Amino acid sequence: MDSQEVFYRLGFALIPQIGAGRGRKLLNFFGSAQKAWKADYVDLLQAGLEDVAAKELAAGRKLLDLGKKMTEVKSFGIRLVLLEDEEYPKLLREIYNPPLLLFVRGQIIDADHYAVAIVGSRRFSEYGRQATADIVSHLAENQVTVVSGLALGIDSFAHQTVLKNPNARTIGVLGCGIDDLTIYPSENKNLVHRIIEGRGAIVSEYPPGTPPLKQHFPARNRIVSGLSQGVVVVEASSTSGSLITARHALEQGRDVFAVPGNIYHKNAAGPNSLIKLGAKLVEKPEDILEELDLRQLSNRVAVQKMIPENLDEQKILSFLEIEQLHIDRLVELSKLSINDLNPLLVTMEMKGLVRDMGGGNYIAVR
Repeated sequence: MDSQEVFYRLGFALIPQIGAGRGRKLLNFFGSAQKAWKADYVDLLQAGLEDVAAKELAAGRKLLDLGKKMTEVKSFGIRLVLLEDEEYPKLLREIYNPPLLLFVRGQIIDADHYAVAIVGSRRFSEYGRQATADIVSHLAENQVTVVSGLALGIDSFAHQTVLKNPNARTIGVLGCGIDDLTIYPSENKNLVHRIIEGRGAIVSEYPPGTPPLKQHFPARNRIVSGLSQGVVVVEASSTSGSLITARHALEQGRDVFAVPGNIYHKNAAGPNSLIKLGAKLVEKPEDILEELDLRQLSNRVAVQKMIPENLDEQKILSFLEIEQLHIDRLVELSKLSINDLNPLLVTMEMKGLVRDMGGGNYIAVR
């Protein structure tokens, strides 16, 4: 973490008119948040800011004591994670318009790369409860991190279900500040504390004290899907915010799954319409793991911990990242014997580095 850069990125976050999009314009033009923060009004306009945003930044920075604000953030147990930091989630970094700065409580770890989002209605039926419990429990047992929005209903129930599994992890994404005074809904404060005590993380792109404004939630939903390899919609009306999350997922190239519902129930309208549009129908939890190729995730994680990457693995990946190859061709290129190559490919498949396409053909997992 660049201490100066994070200092002035915090400043960006504290100016309501400077979101991720405008912040990126400033960084691209000035090269650093520090230079952008100190730039005059004319230069801010040249960087691409609208008049209103430039005036708000120019006026707002005179009123802010960033040193005091940084101390305040840390007093809440919140860490600041830059887009460029190693801890910043790799999947989230890939999306269009990722947050330039994340406010984090708890820990984000490498294993959270294997994540699936569960979203749904605030008011759910017994059917929705059972479907969520079965799906989340199965994901948790297979060491897949569960992401959701900590809203009342399906979201909160998904997080709560994860916590019943002693080795499972979950990430909650808020559309407001993540300090105890601002957490929304306030009923979830205890749930937040259970998550950050070694079971996952709570994240937001909004600084402490930011209220849960209506316009924050669609932006929040892009982070929910951005952290995940796939999004599962359990129950949702035709106007539910869960469908916004599903749309973000499609735009980000993520898989969208839907649990079919009773056609006479209004909360079936969302997932059923997604299925008609091409979302993957979920009949059983295994459908999600199979589609995302996460069936052997627990084995991969264990093997990754035991066996570090070596030169032979790197050599094989360099060939397979270009194109799919038959094992005989890999023998020729790598100069490894078939007896050495076979177990190496098995190990690499367990680690999630390559995929067996059948017929002796392999490809790198991107």
